[in-house]
Amino acid sequence: MKDQSIRLGVDIGGTFTDVVLEKAGVPVSVKVLTTYAAPEDAIIDGMHQVCAKAGITPSQIEQIIHGTTLATNALIERRGAKTALITTEGFRDVIEMRTESRFEQYDLNLTLPEPLLPRQMRFTVPGRVDAKGQILVDLDRRDVEAVVDKIAEAGFTSVAVGLIHSYLNPTHELLVREVLAERLPEVAISISSEVSPQMREYERFNTVVANAYIKPLMASYLGRLEDRMRGEGVQCRIFLMHSGGGIISLQNAAEFPVRLVESGPAGGAVFAAHIAARYGLDKVLSFDMGGTTAKICLIKDQTPKTSRVFEVARTYRFKKGSGMPISIPVIDMVEIGAGGGSLAHVDGMRQIRVGPESAGSEPGPACYGRGGTRPGVTDADLVLGKLDPDNFAGGSIALHPQSSRSALADHVGDNLDMDPVEAAFGVAEVVDENMANAARVHAVENGEDLSEYTMIAFGGAAPLHAGRLCEKLGVTRLLVPPGAGVGSAIGFLRAPFSFEANRSVYMRLSDFDPGRIKQLLLDLKTESTGFVRTCDAVSPIHCAFKVYMRYAGQGWEIPITLTEAQAMAPEAATFEARFEEDYAKLFGRPVAGMDIEITVWSVNATTPPETVAPIAAAAGNGLAPVVGSRSLFDAASARYLEAQVIDRSAMETGQRAPGPAAITEAETTIIIPASREAIRQPDGCIDLVTKGAVQ
Repeated sequence: MKDQSIRLGVDIGGTFTDVVLEKAGVPVSVKVLTTYAAPEDAIIDGMHQVCAKAGITPSQIEQIIHGTTLATNALIERRGAKTALITTEGFRDVIEMRTESRFEQYDLNLTLPEPLLPRQMRFTVPGRVDAKGQILVDLDRRDVEAVVDKIAEAGFTSVAVGLIHSYLNPTHELLVREVLAERLPEVAISISSEVSPQMREYERFNTVVANAYIKPLMASYLGRLEDRMRGEGVQCRIFLMHSGGGIISLQNAAEFPVRLVESGPAGGAVFAAHIAARYGLDKVLSFDMGGTTAKICLIKDQTPKTSRVFEVARTYRFKKGSGMPISIPVIDMVEIGAGGGSLAHVDGMRQIRVGPESAGSEPGPACYGRGGTRPGVTDADLVLGKLDPDNFAGGSIALHPQSSRSALADHVGDNLDMDPVEAAFGVAEVVDENMANAARVHAVENGEDLSEYTMIAFGGAAPLHAGRLCEKLGVTRLLVPPGAGVGSAIGFLRAPFSFEANRSVYMRLSDFDPGRIKQLLLDLKTESTGFVRTCDAVSPIHCAFKVYMRYAGQGWEIPITLTEAQAMAPEAATFEARFEEDYAKLFGRPVAGMDIEITVWSVNATTPPETVAPIAAAAGNGLAPVVGSRSLFDAASARYLEAQVIDRSAMETGQRAPGPAAITEAETTIIIPASREAIRQPDGCIDLVTKGAVQ
């Protein structure tokens, strides 16, 4: 994209819709409340506001990149299309039987989550493909037609097709799609051999069902958005951020909407990785806290950690295994219900609980004055002095401190014999500890020590809480970049066009077939680059090759990265050496004398990342100008302290702000605890370190 281009990034969150316009590399941003009934309304409103700020008309926008939580919310709230599943005889109940794993091993009363589709919406056809892709029993077209007739009578609007071992041989799935398209041309169709061509039928069937479930909803929304944009005079192409951290076309997004499930958080991780590259940081903890959720991601060597399976809608205390598995490429992060709108209550054991229920934007926390009566995290932040009631969201929303105090007293304080301040302190500490604990667990699961990491915080609520999280986690450095309040939307504008193609083909190293492997990886390269070319016809494309390997008999694999030379001239000894090297890093040592298996092959095609100019850290050079002061509750000392208030836009490079202090801007406020001090860096980042570390 040329330097003088005008680009728009849009992130729809659970509470706010963030809109960023970048003109000649200079960003202009606004936050508007999300409009649930018609999400495109908030986008149009925000677009007009940023265009007015930038002095342009919407027709001058040359590219729009969009991320949304609509797909995720539809799955969580179970408000997708009336969907049917066609599967192989004998496998009708796979999505309900799940796997043998128990996410809470010792709970005798464990209740498993309900499948997305009840049994009466699941249909079977004969025909059978074996684990090598060979057809054991032919699928008769007449059997398929009989099932399709039943689906037509029931009035389904979307159909998922998931047949056993179709990732190796999709012939039967293609036949089912052909019959569906002929007899039900208005029905949306999703087949697992295209949506998620990977082994493990439980994950694959769930993924294709989820895709079919949200496909009509997302296709309708994306169509309305495109029509509204055209009506506003915007003629440029619209692209979507996908869960793997890249950008795909609107048409591909409408066909594979399940790839959008983590699109907003993925943009935030890309944003943090861009900042990490600017500062040459190899170990970064990305912390994104918005109105509804908090997202934590590990970024090593300026690249977010990725995975090929993640869970949506965890139902049991956010425990792994209690949600709906989605088998697609995704940036690996932990997400919990902890945001500015997360609601607080006292449970039956007289303990303060925060989230996962959120007030959202309608009605919002009590302090919004929009009819909400229950206290949210924002109410606690307001009472503790972290927020200015007259300058919230750039002054667009007036906050009501007394409403916050009343809500905290009614729902927390009165139950625990606390005054509103103690209740607010309790709520803030609980939500901060929830987030800190999630970060600790995520780090342990990945074998990392967070004391070696730098935190990068963004999202409207993150700068309010990041300093306290650093105290809890032992993290000594925190960066809050410019535009932190709309970080994910900025991340959309930094992301490359990319698409990851993967396929399950089982092979042991003892049966290594170089010719078959090379052809498989070439096919995946062609598929992934083809998707990228639908977005960008001219840019060079880089392909990253990855295989998932394990010792024979193990239940799960680890990803092994290959160079293009290793992929195009495959050798068993190279694959074995790479696997043992990475296995030893994770588990201490390799296992001698065991055969090694490859289960999944992957090629990620991407356009070149944006060039990043390195930043030379500024030394301290005087104190930042103070525009006022206010009482700010310091959690570490459990008391109010008089804090300086500093306007972020007035800080110059090298100027310092010792805590306690509040650095204000239109979209968020950076809280500097008494244990920290901040310095403005040349690129506008606010760099928080432990007092005494800045020279």
